[in-house]
Amino acid sequence: MRLSRLFIFILAAVVMLGMSKFSVAQEAADLYKTKCASCHGADGKGDTAVGKKLAVRDFHAPEVAKETDDELFDITKKGKNKMPGYDGKLTDDQIKALVKFIKSL
Repeated sequence: MRLSRLFIFILAAVVMLGMSKFSVAQEAADLYKTKCASCHGADGKGDTAVGKKLAVRDFHAPEVAKETDDELFDITKKGKNKMPGYDGKLTDDQIKALVKFIKSL
């Protein structure tokens, strides 16, 4: 009986962790749609009217792919060129999740 309770507890913990990771990924996708997609596009290629006008970077470009998570974090937080910074608008954890999402595009 104790073993089955322990098993149920462990199974519940695993399910909860999996749901937590899913909700973080979903939050990052939602943030991207609201904060980034208007310029960078849904696919990250920057092929939008605003993206073309501002000459935004294509997230698939080799120079972007070479950037570290820390570099992308700093750009997102502080801004760069015409891109506004999101310091004070997004938490560090949200920016980290966005960087991970951007790299998944």
